[in-house]
Amino acid sequence: MSRPPRPASLPRIVSSPSAEPPYDDERPSGAARPAAPPYVQGTLALNGEPAEPRAGRPLVWGPAGAVPDERRLRALGQAFAEILAGRRPPSSVFRHTTARTRTELVRAGRVFDCACPPRIGRLHLSQPGDGVVEMCVLVRCGERHRGLALRLERRGVQWLCTEFETTP
Repeated sequence: MSRPPRPASLPRIVSSPSAEPPYDDERPSGAARPAAPPYVQGTLALNGEPAEPRAGRPLVWGPAGAVPDERRLRALGQAFAEILAGRRPPSSVFRHTTARTRTELVRAGRVFDCACPPRIGRLHLSQPGDGVVEMCVLVRCGERHRGLALRLERRGVQWLCTEFETTP
């Protein structure tokens, strides 16, 4: 037994919405204008402003005079040397740097021209204040040697690199 054929449904015709945007005089009187997004030129927008410390929490806590482990400082110095030689991406140290230092590191690009991987020498430390450590290392790039200086500040329980300088 077969079913009787059903009549075919016809397509519906629906009016399309207007392609014109609403004019200001058509907008309801109480509606606020939507804010325009900030203008960004280029594909990479970095915030170069340093982050403000949160109120209510001390910036530095922990034992007075505490200094980070020298092995970790050497590893951070080696990582910075490799980044400045173009052998490591800058994002590998972003969690150990402030926003301003990240911007400067990305902007610096490849500073050291090394045929072989850079190696750091002896580490020199100074502690100009509580929660602040400044270090400098000699970076060996083949026959040429360069200096690298880093300033680290303790933010809570974490040490962050806030400044770096190098010789070209």
